[in-house]
Amino acid sequence: MAQGEVLEFEEYVRTRQDALLRSARRLVPDPVDAQDLLQTALARTYGRWDGIADKRLADAYLRRVMINTRTEWWRARKLEEVPTEQLPDACVDDSTEQHADRALLMDVLKVLAPKQRSVVVLRHWEQMSTEETAAALGMSAGTVKSTLHRALARLREELERRESEEREVREEHGVRALRPGEERERCAA
Repeated sequence: MAQGEVLEFEEYVRTRQDALLRSARRLVPDPVDAQDLLQTALARTYGRWDGIADKRLADAYLRRVMINTRTEWWRARKLEEVPTEQLPDACVDDSTEQHADRALLMDVLKVLAPKQRSVVVLRHWEQMSTEETAAALGMSAGTVKSTLHRALARLREELERRESEEREVREEHGVRALRPGEERERCAA
């Protein structure tokens, strides 16, 4: 790669690093994994930088590389979970409703298939249009719409299931629901 293109790539990374890290963070829940994902994607993109004719599309290209890399990792993962009869109680105080909602959403996103998660992240977090999302993921606009529709339905279903389970636990233990503005303790299940 020519020296000018190396400098251009370095400048691109400097200016877009924060936004790209946010995208990576939305694709994988762990912050360290998100940094690894971004670094891997940047290394892969660096080798192909001179092949990107329109540098205005570099973000879309890099996001696609991140999605592909995340999918590779997901397929290669080894499940190290061991099923148990009873889950341990893991409770942490969370004084901000926004933080709790974000954590819940990140957890609920795990129920989606990688393709569905990618569509939700690009459409709703990155606020890309249907056409931009379709271009970034290499699919038609109709496929983006139907995938998004199914993904949102699955998210609603999962949230309703969790809310129902939480309500049952509260009733079982005689705990009243909190009123808006009351601080609550969130337990990871």
